[in-house]
Amino acid sequence: MAAQQTEQPWVLNTRELVRRPGSMREVTRVVTTTEPIGTDVIAVRTGQPVELDVRMESVVEGVLATGTVRAVASGECVRCLDEVEEPLDVRFQELFVYPERAAHHQKVAGGSKDPDTEEEQRELDEDLMDLEEIVRDAVVTALPFQPVCQDDCPGLCSECGARLADDPEHHHDVIDPRWSALADLVTPTDNDERRT
Repeated sequence: MAAQQTEQPWVLNTRELVRRPGSMREVTRVVTTTEPIGTDVIAVRTGQPVELDVRMESVVEGVLATGTVRAVASGECVRCLDEVEEPLDVRFQELFVYPERAAHHQKVAGGSKDPDTEEEQRELDEDLMDLEEIVRDAVVTALPFQPVCQDDCPGLCSECGARLADDPEHHHDVIDPRWSALADLVTPTDNDERRT
């Protein structure tokens, strides 16, 4: 990260906390998203505000970031396709280690690293911490997997696509195709009417 990254909205400067265990700083910031945060079904859309409240604490290993993300995600109900808005209030916590500490831990771990079990370690880069990926991960995991407009949404009719919440009595008389030939016997034909 270079000096130009201090101007980026997700990047926080920890310079006044570095190497001073016990010191703390709180930051509140509103970031406007430049790309969606979420899934194809529901996401915080581009151009929407994301409010960050972050407490940065200096510890021996680095700087601990604890915070809250507030935003509104929009999407479609998976049952009836109506618009859904989901208010989010998500917490996160991440340790940004000093580069030399990360190098030390890597050296101590040696060649016994297993990439499947190894925990990702975030590093401070010139006393800067980039929260974008952490916020993105926290928001995505908090979003509903299948958003619905209401818990008991009946969805759409599988025959005609009518919205069932608008007409709870909606139904179609469906005859099993195996019995459809018998239905023709019950229905009067023109010849039957002439006989009577």
